[in-house]
Amino acid sequence: MAKAKILVVDDDNDFVFYTKTILEQNGYEVISASSGSHGKAVLAREKPELVILDIIMSSVLDGLAMSRFMKEDQAFKDIPIVMVTSIANTDYSSLFPADERIGIDAFLTKPIKPADLTGKIEELLAKKGGPQ
Repeated sequence: MAKAKILVVDDDNDFVFYTKTILEQNGYEVISASSGSHGKAVLAREKPELVILDIIMSSVLDGLAMSRFMKEDQAFKDIPIVMVTSIANTDYSSLFPADERIGIDAFLTKPIKPADLTGKIEELLAKKGGPQ
């Protein structure tokens, strides 16, 4: 049985390569996008089972805008989102909305251990009931 298709949305090419390598070694199909707007187009075309999303890309809260878009759209609202970011280690950490529901299913801080990433993905896909 094929494992899930995962969309990685991040403007850091090294992170995308690292994440893609880890996930493909674990049998996942991986597609990527480098910004929230590109991510939305890939999301609509590819229909992934899970999205890994950075916060800071073409704008400071680009990933946050994409997560809100996904949770407000009937076609995408049930796709789990793993936010993976280093915003806590930047000058932008105060901009992150800590006091509101942001519509993500998991939050992981960069750098991330491969086992933590794959473990969280497996947990979320099991909850969703789709391919793992």
